[in-house]
Amino acid sequence: MTLPDTAANPAGADRTFQVDLRGLVDLLSHHLYSSPRVYLRELLQNAVDALTARRALAPDAPADAFGIRLYADGSVVRVEDDGVGLTEADVHSFLATIGRSSKRADRIAEQRGDFIGQFGIGLLSCFLVADEIHVLSRSARTPDAPAVEWRGRGDGSYTVRALPASARPRPGTTVTLTPRADAGEWTRPAQVHALARHFGSLLRHPVTFDDGTGGQDVAVNPEPAPWARTYPTPGSRSRALAAYGQGVFGFTPLDTIELDLPAVGLKGIACVLPEAVPAGRRHGHRVHVKGMLLSEQAEELLPEWAFFVRCVIDAESLRPTASRESLYEDDTLAAVRDALADRLRDWIARAAASDPDLLGRFLQAHHLAVKSLAVHDDEILRMLLPWLPFETTDGHSTLDEFARTHRTVLVTSSVEEFRQVAAIASAAGLGVVNGGYTYDRELVHRLPEIRPEVSVADLDPATLTAHLDPVDRETELAAVAYLALARDALAVFDCDVALRTFQPASAPALLVDSREARHERTRSQLAREQEGGVWGDILGALRQEAPRAQLILNQLNPLVRAAVTIEEPELARTSAEALYGQAALLSRRPLRPAESSLINRSFLDLLAHALRKDS
Repeated sequence: MTLPDTAANPAGADRTFQVDLRGLVDLLSHHLYSSPRVYLRELLQNAVDALTARRALAPDAPADAFGIRLYADGSVVRVEDDGVGLTEADVHSFLATIGRSSKRADRIAEQRGDFIGQFGIGLLSCFLVADEIHVLSRSARTPDAPAVEWRGRGDGSYTVRALPASARPRPGTTVTLTPRADAGEWTRPAQVHALARHFGSLLRHPVTFDDGTGGQDVAVNPEPAPWARTYPTPGSRSRALAAYGQGVFGFTPLDTIELDLPAVGLKGIACVLPEAVPAGRRHGHRVHVKGMLLSEQAEELLPEWAFFVRCVIDAESLRPTASRESLYEDDTLAAVRDALADRLRDWIARAAASDPDLLGRFLQAHHLAVKSLAVHDDEILRMLLPWLPFETTDGHSTLDEFARTHRTVLVTSSVEEFRQVAAIASAAGLGVVNGGYTYDRELVHRLPEIRPEVSVADLDPATLTAHLDPVDRETELAAVAYLALARDALAVFDCDVALRTFQPASAPALLVDSREARHERTRSQLAREQEGGVWGDILGALRQEAPRAQLILNQLNPLVRAAVTIEEPELARTSAEALYGQAALLSRRPLRPAESSLINRSFLDLLAHALRKDS
């Protein structure tokens, strides 16, 4: 930045910023644009906007009367259009003034929504690959307008001169770049053609490419968007859209959903992913604005729950950000997001009503996405809750099937709680659903909204133990001594011990201990250790006793029947510890260090006892 002359600018006078163009270009390349390749997108965009303005001057001209021609032979890159062109005054105003866009001119301000670019910095992106930009233009607004040449350089200087009309016989603009040596990656003929296809495949104006070899020009966008074409049958249309989605995203869609929002000029397709994706992982969507590719990673287009689709859309009214690589978050985008969400709901509803095979394949892959939607969407809940798969004591089942055999449905609060009780609850005839997975517990509790004859309740340990049969009094009395030793051995784990009979008989013991109970015991223990003294005793007396775990021994199991008859105290304690450890392992919950130590110790003690007995 240079300092202004203080003599020419006395104290208190207005001053103007001095811009270091090289620094500004460096800022754009590192912070605004994602890659130097955007230079071609910006040139295409300027050409399209110029054609849009030209079309307004000649609305009756044939559709292919005006177009864009690209040329790249390795030494130059040239973009030529038949657009509205520029006068010398336009050149000074719009090419030499950073931040001012020709789209802001009063004469076309009312048509601003017809243009892609609105920020007036796009031409600067050419300095990412070239040190000089050459523009030759002739205005279509004045029949006898002269041609105008503008040369801008990366050091911030430029020249303008008027040329005879013969220098450019037809109205329009030609931009020519002489690439720097380090820009070859982006300016080779094959790369320019690939970039033109990438950014401009859906443009509505004809675009051709010439690689300088003398061959025939190649059409960059030979066909309109697939959703804009006509097809002989609905089936052929569906296959064509699926093939386009596969070409864009690289997977065969489970189904394609046509998207059409006339209010914002939006058309496109949503491709349903054929496989499950991690919950919350949002895929980017391919967004075109007026045919020009804006972004391949537009996550903001759909709500978070719609991670089972990837979209390709072309819209008229969505606003790009200054970098034109993402969408501007405004009321229009919010309304589009809501409307597209409704289209996805409609597709799910149609599949549920008329295509159960498609719905089944969809739910098999994306049940988690649908569950997240059903939690907040009553309509989807009513339609799909009976179809959604859950883990139950009857195996994996839909709630509709499960409710036919269980009028009272119990739901666990965690996966480990379900693992603890599943076999015993099933043998006891209880219907239990694993509510430990994301959304499952909340959805199961809403089942009565769909099936009023079914009741749902959280599984309480007391509910399960109430379905376990007590042993006869004589057996209970015979086991009193063993149970006392077992309770003493397991007191360190706040665990009570009881003797019951239950199926299956192969299960020696059941450990009933919820995560919440363990947390409460841990919290109470820490509180006692921190408080101490008189206050600790007082608070301990006032505090509600933390719930204890229960080790329920199965009298039907031969091992338990043998264990309760052990008369040797140490062996009885060791056997109780081993039974506790085995039950803890079967619960599949994380083991505390003390429990891991107990399992190892009890195993070694029992092994040593067996070896002594054999010797």
